Amino acid sequence: MEVDPAPQGLQLAAGDLKMPFSDTVKYCILGISVTLLLLALGILAWQAFRCCTQTRATCTQKDSVNCDLLHSDGKSRTAGHYSGAPSTRVEEVSTEVHRLSRCLSQAQFPSSGSTQTDEQMGEQASVNKVDGSLRFSVYYDQLQSQLVVTVLQVEGLQDHSQKHSLQPFVKLSLMWAGSEVEVEGCTDEEGDGTPPVMWTVLQEWRTRIVKGSCNPLFGDQFSCILQDPEELQHISLRMEVRDFDKFSRNTVLGEVRVPLGRLNISYPLELQEDLQIPHKDLVGEVLLSLRFLPTSQRLEVGLLKVRMLPTEMCSDAALYARISVQCNQCKLRYQKTSAVARCLVTVFNEVFMFSLPEFPMQQCKIMVSVFETHTIRKSTKHLIGQLTVGKEKNSEDKHWSLMMCSVRQPVAKWHGLLI
Repeated sequence: MEVDPAPQGLQLAAGDLKMPFSDTVKYCILGISVTLLLLALGILAWQAFRCCTQTRATCTQKDSVNCDLLHSDGKSRTAGHYSGAPSTRVEEVSTEVHRLSRCLSQAQFPSSGSTQTDEQMGEQASVNKVDGSLRFSVYYDQLQSQLVVTVLQVEGLQDHSQKHSLQPFVKLSLMWAGSEVEVEGCTDEEGDGTPPVMWTVLQEWRTRIVKGSCNPLFGDQFSCILQDPEELQHISLRMEVRDFDKFSRNTVLGEVRVPLGRLNISYPLELQEDLQIPHKDLVGEVLLSLRFLPTSQRLEVGLLKVRMLPTEMCSDAALYARISVQCNQCKLRYQKTSAVARCLVTVFNEVFMFSLPEFPMQQCKIMVSVFETHTIRKSTKHLIGQLTVGKEKNSEDKHWSLMMCSVRQPVAKWHGLLI
């Protein structure tokens, strides 16, 4: 019987299709595949268990908080049998719930209740700023015509910040009082409506930074030349205790003001004064022009003049201003003027245009910052003073009201420059 050669050829071809791997390699690949599969299943099961555990813990915490709040009255009635643990628990839970509810209400409804929250924050900040006292010494050396100020220690600071520890330092400003000026919106320190005094900053110093201390020791000494002892009658020393922050503005914790004319500093006099709530001083006037263009939704800000008291100025001293606008919580890009030689009345006559992002404007704030620099030698900029004009949700500046009543027409007005 003859054999068909075709099936034999198919059998040879099937033998050639076999994988060229040994059994050991095949078993290794199979083992790795099974291991990876088991690992993936284990990770999936662990994630599912973790999710269920977190959900159960959250539900249990919510139920316990609700139970504590519902039965807080009953616990307060029976608090006489316990020393203080139940009442303390209720107060902590209620305080935490109140804080969380306030945060949630601010996140969901930012427009409602924001004024009350800002007032509460302002009150808290005011309370924090009056903690502590400053110990220092003042001495006027008549032989050398030199005023010597030594910052010794700050005591009793309270660390209310949860982000970082206190890093206090003291900024000193030697200020000379000029004549009284009438600037609308500015009053004296007592707030009785009398014209404020315009000050001139003669010297500024700052101590070293002491990190992580509520009772920092300094011992830094500063001096300046005063040829006429009668000048002490017009000089006041302002010392601000500040908390240094590298990534933000330094927080003013409190200040101490000492009129040197009221003290006998012919010999070293050591004093210790409580920190007071800081306030700003009038150092100049700025003639500002505003114009609103509703069709193009633009705001025109013109810086015309800056007027300050005469001082001993360097020949290369120059002034420039930076204007920033914040509209409906949106901060626009600031613009700067050119540097102009400083004199008694520095004339800029420069106008800047700002495109407003939204309309109508619920809140708009215009801030003008005046800096001093030098044209010949390289030096860091020095802040002279700032002013703020604009409107809030419930109030607005008089200059802003005049601008809105005279649409498309520029309105100029003098403003106080504060520091």
